[in-house]
Amino acid sequence: MPFIEYKHKKIFYRIEGEGRPVLLLHGFAENGNIWNRQINALKEKHLFIIPDLPGSGNSEMLEGEVFLEDYAEIIKVIFDEIISKKHSQFCMIGHSMGGYITLAFAERYSEILNSFGLFHSSAFADNAAKIATRKKGIEFIQKNGTAAFLKTSIPNLFAKETKLKKPELIQQLFNLAKDISPAALIQYYQAMMARPERVSVLETFKKPVLFMIGKNDTAVPLDASLQQCSIPVISIIHILENSGHMGMWEEEKHSNKYMDKFLSDFD
Repeated sequence: MPFIEYKHKKIFYRIEGEGRPVLLLHGFAENGNIWNRQINALKEKHLFIIPDLPGSGNSEMLEGEVFLEDYAEIIKVIFDEIISKKHSQFCMIGHSMGGYITLAFAERYSEILNSFGLFHSSAFADNAAKIATRKKGIEFIQKNGTAAFLKTSIPNLFAKETKLKKPELIQQLFNLAKDISPAALIQYYQAMMARPERVSVLETFKKPVLFMIGKNDTAVPLDASLQQCSIPVISIIHILENSGHMGMWEEEKHSNKYMDKFLSDFD
């Protein structure tokens, strides 16, 4: 398995496809396999680099206090050691927490991004209510463990229509995340709560920004998503009408089409 090292920990990644480089970053309680539907459909046209964040998938968890900036630095190592050998720039697309990390990366290294995408994500910091919810989540994880937490939280990530028509997706996402340790989940929560607002990244980034929005997303509500779409100089906006927070699974074909067009138009 290919890996890079960061703070003496092995961070796993894989590469699939050919073409211009696109780094796909998964979110909270996921791993890189969350993107398999997109990779399988688009890898003949695009070169995908897919890491597992520390503590997820095959990657080792970082020690001590961790911030989103640490995860951004991991992506910089991947760029320096892997991508930069053939390319001077790349596109980065992050889902949920992966979008927060994408913004942290763009804040530091915008010159090596030719574009980036936020998939069910936001440049706004957590408000008081969101922080309270995350703290309750931490308490639940500490008391009950990963499996019990996922069983209560995963269904809320999908739209009602998805839960009725594609209930198997709930089990698939559970299977993807069930081996993540409680400590890793808590580390992610703490990093997300500590992140600052990064609206200025959207204001100053002069290249294309993709917004993929779930109309029925309760984690990143539609109104909050739309508030940020007018900020960048170049915004590409797609609203997934029948999706909650997992549009890459809930509306796979639409997600693939929109991503492909964005990557093809702005490579």
